[in-house]
Amino acid sequence: MHKKILLVSNGFYPENSPRSFRATELAKELVRQGHSVKVITHPREGVETFCKENGIQFKSLGTLTWPVPKVKGSGLILLFWRIVVRFSGLMFEYPRLQLIFLIKKALKGEKGYDTVISVAFPYPIHWGVASVRSKKNPIATVWIADCGDPYMGQENDTFKPPFYFGWVEKWFCRKADYLTVPTPNSITGYYPEFHNKIKVISQGFRFEDVPLFEGDLSTDKVVFGYAGMFIPGRRDPSEFLQYLNSLDESLAFEFHIYTTTPQFAFPFVAESKGRIQLKDIVPREKLLYALSKMHFVVNFENVGFAQTPSKLIDYVIIKKPILSIKFGDLKENKVLEFLKLNFTNALFIDNQDQYRIENVVNKFIALTKK
Repeated sequence: MHKKILLVSNGFYPENSPRSFRATELAKELVRQGHSVKVITHPREGVETFCKENGIQFKSLGTLTWPVPKVKGSGLILLFWRIVVRFSGLMFEYPRLQLIFLIKKALKGEKGYDTVISVAFPYPIHWGVASVRSKKNPIATVWIADCGDPYMGQENDTFKPPFYFGWVEKWFCRKADYLTVPTPNSITGYYPEFHNKIKVISQGFRFEDVPLFEGDLSTDKVVFGYAGMFIPGRRDPSEFLQYLNSLDESLAFEFHIYTTTPQFAFPFVAESKGRIQLKDIVPREKLLYALSKMHFVVNFENVGFAQTPSKLIDYVIIKKPILSIKFGDLKENKVLEFLKLNFTNALFIDNQDQYRIENVVNKFIALTKK
């Protein structure tokens, strides 16, 4: 049955991020399945053309204009400005808090939808929808607040959000009809009184859209890769990279790293004599094609269970063995097995069809039948 759907997201095409992929793939597949979709997101180069080509209505969210303090100087001055930037985000969600006001303006006059889907990160996206939606102004029959990582219950940032944001989280959770999370383990990151509202819907992609390398892989040199962020003490590569650099030079391998946090790999690159390589960030399709030409891929595990790396879905799509690394518990024998192309202990991802976008959208549509 045809549905009228409003999707509100900070991230969208052509931004290269997991939440952008979530919103973009949802919008495209909803249209493919015959639903009417309007997307409210930031104006970006090419986004209006993309929406027109895919039958998606576009409405501008506007842009964030609140100034961010510049990190400048050196020594104690540099440290001061880093603290200012870090804690303005942590204590006040600055400058992302401006999203609330942008969303309130963008939602003015929007009504009559079957469903509104808001996509976080960042969480002020949900707060903005909550500030507008009421019994007199419901916007849509059903509000689905789609969450990637938990907010108050996150486990992989250095600092926890201040306690008062717990009140904000409970406020928007009371207003939402459903909270959608990517894995069953994610549920533990939310307050127990809202667990009955939580539905598990995986990240989804159209597998057929991803071009993969179909040739034979050379066995003269083992090539493997990682794509994603690093987090010191958590998704931390240092122990693994130090071990790779300790291996005999007769072992021919290359580890290709695609990351927005290269500073955590820099100290090991020069010492590796070309065996550890930092690569430029590329669009997702080019990245997956590059990874598909490798023998295996690497996953650095998160701390706890509430947050699951979305890159694992990309690894499933390219059909590569996954070497999963846990910081502080490096299994050297397992690493050596992989370097000898023995993948007996590769990470297994169950129920891979759950990541097909058509199945993901079917689950979202099922929630519109409130």
